[in-house]
Amino acid sequence: MSTVILVTGGSGLVGKGIEHVINTEPEGSRFGKRANETWIFATSADGDLRNPEQARKMFEKYKPTHVIHLAAMVGGLFKNMKYKLTFLRDNILINDNVLHTAYEQKTQKVISCLSTCVFPDKVEYPLDELKIHSGPPHESNFGYAHAKRMVDVQNHAYKEEFGCNFTSAIPTNVFGPHDNFHLEDAHVIPALIHKCYLAKKNNTPFIIGGTGKPLRQFIYSHDLAKLFIWMLREYDDVEPVILSVGEDEEVSIKQVADAIVKAVGFTGEYSFDTTRADGQFRKPASNKKLLNLMGGFEFTPFDKALDASVKWFLDNYETARTGKPSQ
Repeated sequence: MSTVILVTGGSGLVGKGIEHVINTEPEGSRFGKRANETWIFATSADGDLRNPEQARKMFEKYKPTHVIHLAAMVGGLFKNMKYKLTFLRDNILINDNVLHTAYEQKTQKVISCLSTCVFPDKVEYPLDELKIHSGPPHESNFGYAHAKRMVDVQNHAYKEEFGCNFTSAIPTNVFGPHDNFHLEDAHVIPALIHKCYLAKKNNTPFIIGGTGKPLRQFIYSHDLAKLFIWMLREYDDVEPVILSVGEDEEVSIKQVADAIVKAVGFTGEYSFDTTRADGQFRKPASNKKLLNLMGGFEFTPFDKALDASVKWFLDNYETARTGKPSQ
C-alpha cells in the first residue's frame, strides 16, 4: 500500500531539512526514502491553514495517509513578546484545522511540531515529557506556548474519543540551512549570523542583545529531520517525545556569538547590549526517552552544523536576508 506523507510548512527550516534528508540518505535506509512513499512539501501557496475550507481542500488534493505538521506562525523572542494574541490565535486556528481535517479525512497518523517553550517557566530541570502542563509558560512567549500546548491536549482527546494516531515532537532550538534570517523576526542563531555578516560588511561593531549568559540546547535541522522520520515510521504513542541533544550540550549565547564570529570571519569589536531582555536563563531538556526508544543517535557537532548554516546564508544572501516565517 502506498504512503503519502504531507509535510505542512514544507518550505520552512525543518521542512527543508526533512526534504534534504529524504533526498540524500540512501533509499530504503532508516532515514532515506522508501519505494512506496510519496513526499509532499506543502507551503502557504497551497492554502492558508488558518482557513478550514483551505485546509480541507489541501487534504482532498493530496490525500495524505500521514502528516508531519510543521506549519506555524513563528518568530524570535521580541516578536513573541509583541504579538502574543496573534501568535495564540493564528496557531490555534492552524493546529485545529490540520488535526480536525486529518480526523475527517481518516489520515492514519499526524505528528505535530511543538516547542520547548510549552514547558512551565517555574519547573524542576531537566524538562521531560511529563512536565508540559505543570504550570504556566514563560511570559515572553505566552501566546505561542499556549497554542502549542493545546496540540498535546487535542492529541489525547482525539485518541480517546476517536482512536486517532496523533502525536507530537518537542524540539529544542533548531537552526540550519533555509532558516529565517530576517533581522527582526529571526531566532537567535540566524539573527546573530545576519548581524555579524552586516557588521563585517559595513566595518561596524557586532552588538548582541542581552547579556550573553543564557544557556540553550541547539539541534541542527538535518538531525531533527532524521528524528521526525524516525517518529513517522517507528513511534505510535500519543505521548510527545523531546527531540534534542543532551543536557550536557547546553551552550551560552556568548559561546554561540563566539562561534558565529569565527565562522563569518569577523575581526572587529563586538559587545553585549545588557539593556535588552534575555528571556529564560536556561531550560535544559532531557533526551533520555528519545535515545532509549531509538537505541542511540549521532548528532552533528555544533561547530560543524553552524559552519554549514553560515555557508548556506552567505551563498543565498539575497533571498535569506528577507526570510519570512513559514505557514
